[in-house]
Amino acid sequence: MALFIHFPFLADTAGSLSRAFGVYLEDEGGVALRGTFLIDPDGVLRAYEVHDNSIGRNVGDMLRKLQAAIRVREGQGEVCPANWPPGQPMLTPSLDLVGKL
Repeated sequence: MALFIHFPFLADTAGSLSRAFGVYLEDEGGVALRGTFLIDPDGVLRAYEVHDNSIGRNVGDMLRKLQAAIRVREGQGEVCPANWPPGQPMLTPSLDLVGKL
């Protein structure tokens, strides 16, 4: 299965973006930790993961988070429960949910 990415990728050769996100390691020769940042169209950081360079990332889970962020943004006060799979119902926050999840 081919996966086509419909958004730009960029290289941070000067390290300025890595520094701005706090993942740049000056003391280790100017490398950056593995970071994935989900920023909405308004420029608000909605989710991020930062891993040591020896730990891989799960692209499938970040795509799930992206789908959740889109759904929440388009929704009417819904929130995403833990381990939410795309296509399943979201939650409407209320005091009735306290202690039941």
